[in-house]
Amino acid sequence: MKTRRRARRVTLETLYEYDIANHDPDEVLELRLEASPMEHAGSDFAAKLVHGVIASQTNMDRLIARFAPEWPLDQMAVIDRNILRIAMYEFLVTDETPVKVAINEAVELAKVYGSDSAPRFINGVLGTLADHLEELKREVRRETTLAVAD
Repeated sequence: MKTRRRARRVTLETLYEYDIANHDPDEVLELRLEASPMEHAGSDFAAKLVHGVIASQTNMDRLIARFAPEWPLDQMAVIDRNILRIAMYEFLVTDETPVKVAINEAVELAKVYGSDSAPRFINGVLGTLADHLEELKREVRRETTLAVAD
C-alpha cells in the first residue's frame, strides 16, 4: 500500500479515537504508528493531517453542515465526518493534494471503514464542495487568518 494511503488510514483511526473518546491525538497517533510502522515521510504526513484537521475542524464542520444539511454532524457517522474532514483539509487548506486525488482517497477510506452507503455519501458531499472550490478556499483562508490574528 502506498505511503500516503497508509498515512491517511492511520490519520482516520487517530481522529476517530479522538472524536469518540477525546484521547490525546498525539498519544493515539504514536500508538497507531507503532502498530503500523511506516517510513518517515508517511508518519510526518499523518501527523500533519491529524494536527491540521483538528486545528481546522470548526471551519470544516461548518462547511459540512452547509453543504450536507440533511445530515447534521451529530447524527453523521463518526467515520464519515472524519473522512470528510481529512479530504477537505487536503484540498481546501493545504493545496498539497489535487482535489480528485483527495476525493478518491476519501472514497477508498469510506469503502474500507464506512457503511455500504458511505462511499456515495462522501463522494457526493466532496463533489459539491469541489464545485465551489475557489470560493471555499478564500473563505477558509480568510477564517484561518482571522483565527490566527485573535
